[in-house]
Order: sequence, then C-alpha cells, then structure tokens
Amino acid sequence: MRDLPKFDDPNLLVGAEHFADAGVYRLADGLAVVQSLDFFPPLVDDPFVFGQIAAANSMSDVYAMGGRPVTALNIVCFPDDKLGMETLGKILAGGAERVLEAGAVIVGGHSVRDDEIMYGMSVTGVVDPARMMNNNAAKAGHVLVLTKALGTGFVTTALKAGKCPDDVIEAACQSMISLNKEASEAAVSLGVRAATDITGFGLAGHGLEMAAASEVTIEIDLRKLPILPGAEELANKGNRTRANPTNRAHVEPSMKLECDAKDARLEFLFDPQTSGGLLVAIDAARSGEFVTQCHAAGIEAAAIVGRVVEKGDHSLIINA
Repeated sequence: MRDLPKFDDPNLLVGAEHFADAGVYRLADGLAVVQSLDFFPPLVDDPFVFGQIAAANSMSDVYAMGGRPVTALNIVCFPDDKLGMETLGKILAGGAERVLEAGAVIVGGHSVRDDEIMYGMSVTGVVDPARMMNNNAAKAGHVLVLTKALGTGFVTTALKAGKCPDDVIEAACQSMISLNKEASEAAVSLGVRAATDITGFGLAGHGLEMAAASEVTIEIDLRKLPILPGAEELANKGNRTRANPTNRAHVEPSMKLECDAKDARLEFLFDPQTSGGLLVAIDAARSGEFVTQCHAAGIEAAAIVGRVVEKGDHSLIINA
C-alpha cells in the first residue's frame, strides 16, 4: 500500500495507517461513519452457521472501534453450477440472523460466480469520535482484557481433517457466532479508548499492532489466556493452519520470551482467529468492573491477560 496515493482530508479520522480495524470518516460534530469489509471461504460444514460466523466477523471491526453497525452489504462468491441455490440461501440467512441480532439492516450486496464459496459483508457503522476506540491509544499502566477464548484456528483445522469432536466444534462455533456488541458497549461506557479485535494475525500479531501504534510494550501472561474447550489437545496434535508459522515469524523479531520456549500455550499466540474477541486496554482501576460486566452479559471467557508498560527494547513480552 506504500505506493498508493495518500488522502489528505481533515475528516478522515482513521485511515489505513497503524493497521486500524476500520476506517472512520467524520460527517458532522459528534458523528462519524465506521467502515470495514471482510469475507472468506467456509470454515464449517453447516451453511447457516458459516453465514453467522462470517457476519459476526465482519461486524466485529466496527465494534472494535466502539461503533454501532447500521447497514451491511453481502459479498458472495458461489459456484451455482455445482451447488444448489438452497445452500446459498442458508448462508445468507445465517448472515441476516446475525445482522438482525446486531440491530442493523442488510441493504443489498453483490454476487459473483466462482469455483469456491466466499461470503462476508461490507459493514457501515456510526460512532461518536470523542468516544471512539482505536488500536493506537494504549498507555503504560493499562490492563489488557481479552473477551473471547482462543483456538478457533486449531479447531477448524482439525474439523477439515475429520479429527474434531462434535462438542469441541460446537463450542468454537458458539464463540465465533457471538457478537462483540456487549463487550464493545461495556468498554465504551467505562471510558476505554484502546481496543482491537483478534483475527487472522492472532493475539500476538494484533497485540504487536497495538503496541507499535501506541508506542508501548505489551506484556502477555500465558497462564491467563482463555482457551476454547478441547483446543489445547488439538493444538498439541499438530492441527495448525498455514498462518501459524507466518504469524510467528512476523512477530518474533519484536518479541521477548520470559517463559519456557516449549510451553504449549505459546502456539495460541499465533493461532489465527475467526470472529475472535476484543483485546481491550483499560485503566487498571476499572478492569475488574469491565470483566464483571462482560461476565454478566454472558461473555464468560473474558479475562485479564496482561498489561501495558513503557516502550522497551521489545514490543511484546511473553511471560508465564
């Protein structure tokens, strides 16, 4: 993207810099639009659940900015010469169910005939710029809270290989279809301005982005990471995506280990997440209240996983 033209507009509050979760453009005092787009191939066999996961994932970027999704456009690639249209109907129905749950509306979309199924959404939300969250606002002294358990990459990889128990994939799907709505609203209400969502680059990758954008160092405690039921066993059996080693290679130059390098939970830092939780940097004095609010809203996995310190020689420090 370095060769693309730069956009100089005072109303462009968040653009492509700092690997922010979504773009933000001010329309008027106290009102800005939040825009994001995401789509991907199926991770699960059930087309309705796939649609739910894709929609929740697409809306997550708006929640990560402290915004509220308002409209969505479907993005579809579908082999209609190989699969019946009822399959596409179920995918779209799953996406629509999640959009309704979010209180937003689908206003249309676009489809392309392709050999591979792809589905996702372009989502537009609204946010008050004064209450917006971003990944560049973490400060030394903040506590880090992760709102969903890790391990979706291990679970879905095992599923594709026919090696995932039914109860394990069911728990992962429940996590992936869950909206980050309540966590985002709770964070904003408590004055949080620093957050990101954990997706394809894993906890370490998105944590590194937050650390770099905020010019701080982030410490993560492996002992405190919430893990999806059954995911650790699947990880230990080698059910890794192709992104695991590339995610690790990307962060290793900026990462310092203050733990056993053979600790099995290290792999969960690099596991790419689909529709993962929010990583919230919040004042230590309010961190307990935030976790309590998340638990009260049914977000049982929410947990304090680390802290933010002054910038040091490494952007990420991993301890246990």
